[in-house]
Amino acid sequence: MNGPLRVGVGGPVGAGKTTTVEQLCRALAGRASIAVVTNDIYTREDAEALMRAQVLASDRIKGVETGGCPHTAIREDASANLAAIEQLTQKFPDLDVVFIESGGDNLAATFSPELADLSIYVVDVCAGGDIPRKGGRGMIQSDILIVNKTSIAPYVGVSIEQYKRDVREARGHKPSIFANMASADGVEEVIEALSTLGCLPLR
Repeated sequence: MNGPLRVGVGGPVGAGKTTTVEQLCRALAGRASIAVVTNDIYTREDAEALMRAQVLASDRIKGVETGGCPHTAIREDASANLAAIEQLTQKFPDLDVVFIESGGDNLAATFSPELADLSIYVVDVCAGGDIPRKGGRGMIQSDILIVNKTSIAPYVGVSIEQYKRDVREARGHKPSIFANMASADGVEEVIEALSTLGCLPLR
């Protein structure tokens, strides 16, 4: 593979994409050279949130303003994201991985293979227990699915056991991780899956 591993992180608004990227950066600190590209429609809010969290040096985080539907910038015309990755790679030639966080997407959103080598899709139990039964290419075709905020499932009327059965039926044996990203529960499982699927180089 030429250049760093490029990992797309997608999912609906509020599912926990930025928190997932933050926790992955924290967990990989000292084990890999990392950069992040975030996508927002008219702001750089997610990039600024990661900078405030101090998970990486600020010059390793680039925000892209898509100016329209987030999925367009990760699928139909990925040029702005590709340019951001090129800038980061030139500045940090030792990069091992670049996380590309999409803006809030619907269940159909996927990453262009030109942009991402692997994709993570994040959903959360607050959206309801029927999400895996609704399908959608983002959830079904992503390399890794994260079902986030599982600790609050009992409070929103979601059965985790039923959710797991529905996910298994929808995705088969593709990695599906039930997690609480705010507390870093499940992060190491995600890293293990990335290492297996994408040969993530750890130092």
